Amino acid sequence: MTGRPPNFLFIMCDQLRWDYLACAGHPYIRTPHIDALARRGTSFSRAFVQSPVCGPSRMSYYTGRTVHSHGASWNGIALPVGEWTMGDYLKPAGYRVALAGKTHMRGDVEGMNRLGIARDSEIGLFLNEGGFEAFDRDDGIHTRQTMARAGTPRYNDWLRSLGYNSDNPWHDYANSVDAEDGSVISGWELRSARYAARVPEEHSETAYITDRAIEFVAGGGDQPWLLHLSYIKPHWPYVAPAPYHARYGRDAVVPAVRTDAERADAHPVYRVFMAMNASQAFSRDEVRETVVPVYMGLIEQIDHHVGRMLTFLERSGQADNTVVVFTSDHGDYLGDHWLGEKELFHDASVRVPLIVYDPRPAADGGRGRTVDALVEAIDILPTFMDMAGLPVERQRLEGRSLVGHIQGRSPPDWRTAAFSELDYSHYAARPALGLGPNDARIFMLRTATHKYLHYLGFPPQLFDLADDPDELIDLGRSPAHAAIRADLEARLFDRLARRRYRVTASDAAVDARTHKEEDVGIFIGRWSLP
Repeated sequence: MTGRPPNFLFIMCDQLRWDYLACAGHPYIRTPHIDALARRGTSFSRAFVQSPVCGPSRMSYYTGRTVHSHGASWNGIALPVGEWTMGDYLKPAGYRVALAGKTHMRGDVEGMNRLGIARDSEIGLFLNEGGFEAFDRDDGIHTRQTMARAGTPRYNDWLRSLGYNSDNPWHDYANSVDAEDGSVISGWELRSARYAARVPEEHSETAYITDRAIEFVAGGGDQPWLLHLSYIKPHWPYVAPAPYHARYGRDAVVPAVRTDAERADAHPVYRVFMAMNASQAFSRDEVRETVVPVYMGLIEQIDHHVGRMLTFLERSGQADNTVVVFTSDHGDYLGDHWLGEKELFHDASVRVPLIVYDPRPAADGGRGRTVDALVEAIDILPTFMDMAGLPVERQRLEGRSLVGHIQGRSPPDWRTAAFSELDYSHYAARPALGLGPNDARIFMLRTATHKYLHYLGFPPQLFDLADDPDELIDLGRSPAHAAIRADLEARLFDRLARRRYRVTASDAAVDARTHKEEDVGIFIGRWSLP
């Protein structure tokens, strides 16, 4: 052990469901390294993201704030220039805060221009990367159009250096396959999932980004660090290198959680999401039996490389002072509830794995525990700050530190409901429903027993999780449940009303100024002076 603050290895997968790990109870998937991490650390069985979409979810992890507070409500929506992120909190404390992999961060160019901040300046680069040192940023979706805007990823340059001659080897090799007839099938086609990627495993995205993370840690020196190791998979394109493309067969595909009744009397918003291409595809058994085994193979590959990363920490002598967090930015429906992709609020989409391993003796009381407290993505940043010995700034941060849970102590005043939200204005669902850009909003409140969804302009949804844990029966229009809906609606409004908006003055500063006007010679409503 050392006397310096702990390092943080913040591992995030993209589109990894909460229940697709062996330690979470999946009957077939093999994840021995992540399972071992769970045995040594603390698992949070009811962790929820602030929005089940990549960009807004990640911005909430990075800021410790809900989406309606930071405003980056969908992919490509800039995080406002004034929002603080992990780098703003940890760098002044001496941390090197770096990224290997994906963020989906979009810099507030308009805000920087207004303030006269050049994008290529030191502060401009800091803001464009969300406070991370972009050791190797790779947001994982590279087309001609995205590269024209964001530039060519280093991964593409690296692949070309190995002889993959293409304008876009990410697509043409890492995410395309050779079919049996010799034709090349793009990974955008779901039928490609049955074949191996056109690169060997060691040249895949998951292997490459792990190599880069190891390179960062190897050169870290004596400075404490936070490394965001952010994997692109198992997000689509659902293409895996050999042997992971064939590790599982259709016999390992668990049945979809869905009923015909869900389609027969669907909520209006739910119905238009069921009509989208991904939902239509994953409603077919052929698609599920082709794609889900490869999704599982991609997860097993991530597990292998997580093991590599943890082994390197051990061999480099840094494991005893490195806190490891393993999580995801959202889930994947995979055909559950007749849906593909994510976006809506069934547990398949909004619930994520969360494992925290703190090797230090103070956490011994939490080792191997599974905590069922309702946890949110915004709790991660306050946890890092607490572990680093930094004050958690309550006027800005909306999450809470998990340290008590990690150390085996359950805080008596922990939250009784988890919150999430969605701005679906960018989806085809919005014009299909005749909505304006500011009208496509959904809010979720999830308690231990119920899940309540509030839609702007549409009836709510309600699920009784005690009697219906698979969320198959919508009680949103049930007269017998009107009182429960009213109670949850009131609790949701209370949560929305408590958003942190007084961000430039601390709570201590407010206390110091409360009822102090006469101390500075201001006398309001006095008949005579004292």
